[in-house]
Amino acid sequence: MTSINTNSSAQAALQTLRSVNQGLNQTQNHVSSGYRVEKASDNAAYWSIATTMRSDNKALSAVSDALGVGAAKVDTAYTAMDSAIDVVGEIKAKLVAATESGVDKAKVQEEIGQLQQQLLSIAQSASFNGENWVAGAAGTKSVVSSFVRDGSNAVSIKTTDYVLSSGSLGNVLFGMSGGSVETSTGILGTSTGATGSIYSMSITNFTAGQIQTALTNVESAPKAMTSAGAALGSLSKRIDSQDDFVNALSDSIDSGVGRLVDANMEEESSKLSALQTQQQLAIQSLSIANSSSQNILSLFR
Repeated sequence: MTSINTNSSAQAALQTLRSVNQGLNQTQNHVSSGYRVEKASDNAAYWSIATTMRSDNKALSAVSDALGVGAAKVDTAYTAMDSAIDVVGEIKAKLVAATESGVDKAKVQEEIGQLQQQLLSIAQSASFNGENWVAGAAGTKSVVSSFVRDGSNAVSIKTTDYVLSSGSLGNVLFGMSGGSVETSTGILGTSTGATGSIYSMSITNFTAGQIQTALTNVESAPKAMTSAGAALGSLSKRIDSQDDFVNALSDSIDSGVGRLVDANMEEESSKLSALQTQQQLAIQSLSIANSSSQNILSLFR
C-alpha cells in the first residue's frame, strides 16, 4: 500500500543514511587524528591504560635526564681521580729522585709542593652541579636510576648509591667540612705516620730512611685511588646500561600504547572508501523513495 502521509521507504532510507553518515564521521575522525581511541567514550579501558602509560613514560623521560646528570657527576669524579693518580705518580718519581745522594731536597720539595697544590686544585674543581664526589664528607651519593610501577599499581623511584669514605684507604682525595675541603682527611690528607700525609709532607729535612717511609706511604695511595677509579668506572657503566634500558623501555611503552589506541590507516582508508560509496547509495535510495510520492500524482491526471 502506498500512502501520502507515511513514506516508510523514505524513512528506512533516511535511517540508513544517518547510520552511514555517523560511521563516516567516525572514520574521518580516526583518519584525521590517527587514533581509534582518542577519548574515554571511544573505549574506556584502553583510554585509561594509555593515559596511565603515557604518564609513566613522562616519568621515565625524567629518569633518563636524571641519569644523564648522574653520569656527568660520575665522569667528573672519575676524570679527577685519574688525573690525581698521575700527579701522585709524579710525586713518587720526585721521591725516588730525592734518594740520590747529593740531590738538593729543598729543590725537589719545591716541585713536590707544586704537585701537592695541583692535587688540591683537582679535588676542589671536580664538582658538577654543586656535588663533589672526590672531595666530600663520609656519606652516600645517589643517582636516580629507575621509575617502577609494581603489580599493585604502587610507584617508586629507585636509586644507585655510591658511599663516600674519607679514610686513607677510602675513595675521596680529601674530606669536606662546612663546605670547605678538609686537607687532613681523605686518601691524600690523612697522615700515615711521622712523614705526614701525601699533601702535607715536606722532604726538605728528611733522612734517607724518612724518604723511604714517605715513598712507601705514597705507594699505598694509588692503590686506594685506583680502587676508587674502578668503582666510579663500574658505576658509569651501570648508568650507561640503565640509560639504554630506560630508552628502550620508553620506546616499548610507546609501541604498546600505539597498539591499543592508534588507528590502522590501511583499514581506515578502506573503510572510508566503502562508507563514501554507501553514502552515495543511501542518498540515491532516499531520492528514489521520495520520488514515489510524486508518482502518485500521475494517477489523478
